[in-house]
Amino acid sequence: MNSNKQKSNYDAVVIGSGQGGTPLSLYMAEQGLETALIESKHVGGTCVNEGCTPTKTMIASARVAHLVGRAEEYGVNPGGVEVQLSKVRKRKRDIVDSFRRGNLNRIEKKPGLDLIRGEAMFTEPYTIEISGEGEKHQTVEAEKFFINTGARPSAPPIEGLDEVDYLDSTSIMELGEVPEKLLIIGGGYIGVEFGQAFRRFGAEVTIFQRSAQLLTHEDQDVAEEVREILEEDGVEVLLDKEVQKVEKVTEGIRVIANGSTAETGSHLLVAAGRAPNTDKLGLENTEVETTDRGNIRVNQRLETDQDGVYALGDVKGGPAFTHISYDDFRVLRDNLFENGNRSIKDRPVPYTVFTDPQLGRIGLTEEDARKNGYDVQVATMPMESVARALEVDETRGMMKVVVDRETEKILGAAILGIEGGEIASAIQIAMMGELSFRKMKEGVFAHPTLAESLNNLFALLDD
Repeated sequence: MNSNKQKSNYDAVVIGSGQGGTPLSLYMAEQGLETALIESKHVGGTCVNEGCTPTKTMIASARVAHLVGRAEEYGVNPGGVEVQLSKVRKRKRDIVDSFRRGNLNRIEKKPGLDLIRGEAMFTEPYTIEISGEGEKHQTVEAEKFFINTGARPSAPPIEGLDEVDYLDSTSIMELGEVPEKLLIIGGGYIGVEFGQAFRRFGAEVTIFQRSAQLLTHEDQDVAEEVREILEEDGVEVLLDKEVQKVEKVTEGIRVIANGSTAETGSHLLVAAGRAPNTDKLGLENTEVETTDRGNIRVNQRLETDQDGVYALGDVKGGPAFTHISYDDFRVLRDNLFENGNRSIKDRPVPYTVFTDPQLGRIGLTEEDARKNGYDVQVATMPMESVARALEVDETRGMMKVVVDRETEKILGAAILGIEGGEIASAIQIAMMGELSFRKMKEGVFAHPTLAESLNNLFALLDD
């Protein structure tokens, strides 16, 4: 039921309706707990409103533009490409609205669950005050609190940044026209996805990356392959370039790196970090502790330093992925209500970077496996060796797998190629079943599919 009632006592309160908090609140209401879900903005959290759903919707439009531009390679004459970013934006907004309404309908129809709009702040360890625009303040008490307030884009301390109009990962999706030249500070997952997408929309794009490679959590050979793909698409990638200053000029915004490298663009995207939404929670009035970065400190069961208070999703730090947030819900569900003993320690952390082609990842990188003391075998294979990729003319990228030589178990994989996320998921299933790499080498997969390339990839380990 909705909202802003003056009820003051609940069995449980969930602060934030993200991809962990929403299913948790619905589940607790089903168990008969009087539950309140507090949301200050839009239900669904980052994923639905500013993250996965809108970004991947826009990236899909960028891929269509790219494919139309390649049509003649397939023997098709399309007659040219015209990107109308306002229509791309409308399509994105429509899908976000649809997903958001779906979440809202489930919440409002759930007996025993109250959705309360407003900002929550702890005034005492088990008491919060909820304030909303134009609404009367409401005080709520509960035996259990679950904090799922997520994170937001943050900007590094760069001289002049406060004096220019820059974009972040949310505001860039609200542009109605394609930028003439987009400068991007940050070569992580957000920077490379938006960089490639807006190049395909028609903008000139330059990425400034302070490190010696893009995607610093990846192996160097994989990151280098991503760089080559971006540059092939026309994105300028500047490595080892730490931005010290930005300034407004007649032509737009100038970015100065390493004291001497300067680029001027019409728009600037800052994609260099995110900050947890804990600064307005009043945690100083509780026993809940935070890290130096402001993330809520939890143990492996998602318990904070205060009994009965838990944190889940991006606000606690660690891997910031929707599926991890949802698994946090499952950990709490099982441990608190189903006599389970689940932990977040050593759980698999798959993810996909939605460049085109995709980078699907699971498990350890080669570098991390060696640091952890494994005697590893590594196999790499270019997508040019994959029959299906050749047939559809999508041969950019590479496949890489890391295996423990002693046990022959798969430790990790990076699939940079067409539908890389799906192929990495197939490898993850093998890892979950603790299969020897030889099972993958000898598996019978349908022809011609991308999955059958795993035969050839794992066969390289015997060479």
